[in-house]
Amino acid sequence: MQWISLNFETTHEASELIAEFLLNLGAEGVDVVDPEEIRSVLAAPDSLAYADSDFFDQLDQLVRIHGYFVMNNQQIRCRCKPDLLDPAAVYDQKPRDWVMIEALERMIQSSLSRFRSFMDIGQGYTGWQQIRQEQWADNWKKYYQTHHLTSRLVINPSWLDYLPKPGEVVVSLDPGSAFGTGTHESTALCAELLDEMVHSESSVLDLGTGSGILAIIASRLGARRVEAIDIDPSVIQTALDNCEVNHVSVDVHTGTLADASAPPYNLIVANIIADVLIELMPDFPAVMTSDGQLVLSGIIEDRQADVQAAIESAGLRTTQLRKRKDWCTLVVCQKADSQI
Repeated sequence: MQWISLNFETTHEASELIAEFLLNLGAEGVDVVDPEEIRSVLAAPDSLAYADSDFFDQLDQLVRIHGYFVMNNQQIRCRCKPDLLDPAAVYDQKPRDWVMIEALERMIQSSLSRFRSFMDIGQGYTGWQQIRQEQWADNWKKYYQTHHLTSRLVINPSWLDYLPKPGEVVVSLDPGSAFGTGTHESTALCAELLDEMVHSESSVLDLGTGSGILAIIASRLGARRVEAIDIDPSVIQTALDNCEVNHVSVDVHTGTLADASAPPYNLIVANIIADVLIELMPDFPAVMTSDGQLVLSGIIEDRQADVQAAIESAGLRTTQLRKRKDWCTLVVCQKADSQI
């Protein structure tokens, strides 16, 4: 089997968007090396990771992302066909098919042009190279260390040992080919809110679960019931494996919001992207309890106003806004408690 790496140089703010784009495109794996996240993890006062000054000197400001695909005679196995060059087409749940590399590159450049209309994505696509599977299968793990999301929530790589302190809730995680390690601002903000909002009567829906991190956190925090959905079937096994490692019972399955199996929910978390959230907004009220809350994340600051307009059009109200760097997370409800 031959493998190809599609290479990107981007910004910290755009890294989640491009990683998710590659997964929806059908990547077998995505490797994200973000110097800012590496520095953050290593600089944390309670971090067990260590790096000398030479390692820090080697880190620049560029985020490098590699998406790994199967290749055969200049054809790439992915979810885009040569006649489907619409950037939004990759988000439709199509089976993987064989596409000429030139057609795939045209689709990628078209998508990146759309992304640039609302976000600084840096240089973007820098080309492809043929590689060996062993070059990517485990290399990314050296950059992924134990990470404290809140005073009690700890994300620990499943291949590392960690002795929890009293009161800590530890989630053991192997992101595999799914996006979601807890280090990105949007995921971290969701985790912080779950830490504050989940209780023993919570019925939680994690929409766009990826690695399953937020669903597992909700279950570990004592939610009565947790369901996790992702449109990408390739990440479902990763989420199921992570649930098993963490000994939690989560209903994990492929689908969209329309496939939610047990509405209404009193807590829904959707860490996706602004365009998808806006499209889904009219459908959220029907799957929320009357006093339910909706946590929306993955929103770059420049798109906050657009998401806010969609919230209001759907008859929902924003009760909290949290920001970290250029990312926004909104808490939304059906009651008129307060509004930003």
